[in-house]
Amino acid sequence: MATQIEASFPAGGSTREAELKLQALRAREVTAGEEGVIRATVDDDQVDRVLHVIAELGGTPQLN
Repeated sequence: MATQIEASFPAGGSTREAELKLQALRAREVTAGEEGVIRATVDDDQVDRVLHVIAELGGTPQLN
């Protein structure tokens, strides 16, 4: 199964770094918006890792 995650980053500062790290974790469909929001589809076994990366970079995640 796959989970969609959306995360917002204050001031958008860490959006690009988050995008690169999620791609390294083999997240699918990673898109970063100009307003500091990033969306990604990840396998269920990667959700905890992805949430950790987002929190580490100061983002606020939301599971969809």
